[in-house]
Amino acid sequence: MTTANEMDAAGRAKIKEIICDILEIDLDEMTDTSRFKEDHEADSMGAIEILSQLERAFGVDIDQADLARMVNLDGVVAVVSEAVAAKELQAN
Repeated sequence: MTTANEMDAAGRAKIKEIICDILEIDLDEMTDTSRFKEDHEADSMGAIEILSQLERAFGVDIDQADLARMVNLDGVVAVVSEAVAAKELQAN
């Protein structure tokens, strides 16, 4: 079960794959803390596309205000984990 503070390895890998696909970079180019804009030349449209793909992939709603936290893989994993946990709480 995923909690707000943790995401299993498969979920983290799925997030990384989605981001790398959108940013058109190899998986090994992205670290947990490399910044999308500064290190990988992401733009605001890329950020919106990442948000949209993650919502579809994980079946969650992510507030656009959370984009400010989604600057690297660790940030995205935290936001998605929180969204998944909130969805699970609503289901119970």
